[in-house]
Amino acid sequence: MEMRAWTVKEFGPHRDVLELNKWPIPNPGKRKAVTKIHAIGLNFLDTLAIAGQYQEKSPLPFVPGVEAAGEVVDVGPDSPFQVGDRVMGVGQAAFGEYMVVDSLTGFIFPYEMSYGEAAAFQLIYQTSHVALVHRARLQAGDFLLVHGGAGGVGTSAIQIGKAMGARVIATTGSDEKCEVCLKCGAELAINYKDEDFVAKVKEFTGGHGADVIYDPVGGAVFDDSFSCVAFEGRLVIIGFVSGKIPKIYTNRLLLKNVDLIGIYWGQYRMRNPAHIANTQKALYKMYAKGQLNPVICERFSFENLPDALDVIAKRLSYGKVLVDVL
Repeated sequence: MEMRAWTVKEFGPHRDVLELNKWPIPNPGKRKAVTKIHAIGLNFLDTLAIAGQYQEKSPLPFVPGVEAAGEVVDVGPDSPFQVGDRVMGVGQAAFGEYMVVDSLTGFIFPYEMSYGEAAAFQLIYQTSHVALVHRARLQAGDFLLVHGGAGGVGTSAIQIGKAMGARVIATTGSDEKCEVCLKCGAELAINYKDEDFVAKVKEFTGGHGADVIYDPVGGAVFDDSFSCVAFEGRLVIIGFVSGKIPKIYTNRLLLKNVDLIGIYWGQYRMRNPAHIANTQKALYKMYAKGQLNPVICERFSFENLPDALDVIAKRLSYGKVLVDVL
């Protein structure tokens, strides 16, 4: 049996290489399930994967996309899922009408959560929770600085930080996106294009600086962050959406006893999947309390998926961009 899927036969810009073709519907495998996709959550890494620039390069040809939510229609003999389950999953080949969901990284989601919310939930909230709780040891009362605050991981980090009792500051690139950050719970939102975020952070914290800095941007933003990190602060590297991977002068870590922390969530799928499951439980508790609300920027039809990626690639989005399949 076949489905429609957006496919890549050679790496390159998504507008040049994405094609909507017929593709075999996958089999569930022993411990997996096949999901009929209702909604796809887009991520910046999707554009990198299509261009062949992501750290995990798929063999050609392939169906890109890593995040979706849908209904289970087929299961393997040892799968924990049942036909009819509503699940969110992070894996491979999400840009199709059907997707295989792994038992280690797929989760049944609450009845109160829509398919769209589920497609916008797992990757960004898992990343931020692992980064802030497990890696950065964020505490109530800490000053948390979130760069790229209006983006997918940024909005999730603001919400999680606020839920944990941190005092959240966010930076972003426009006044409109500052409003997004404030609605998510930031006490201060800084348009870094118009204002010096270092001076603003120092002023807001009374000279203390940020105890935890959450940085998915890299480049000059990362470099300047050393000027407003607190003594014994933790600077967490999430990614490099600026396109510039900074170099680190280690003497800067010594000056304030700074911890420099990396977080690549994908490694936990292979090395510690139990931690992903525990994190998901914690996130569901926050969602049930109304502390987490996925921010949806725009929704596109399946046929217009390349247009949705345009919004991501051109940095025009905030929160998450979704593609509706059903």
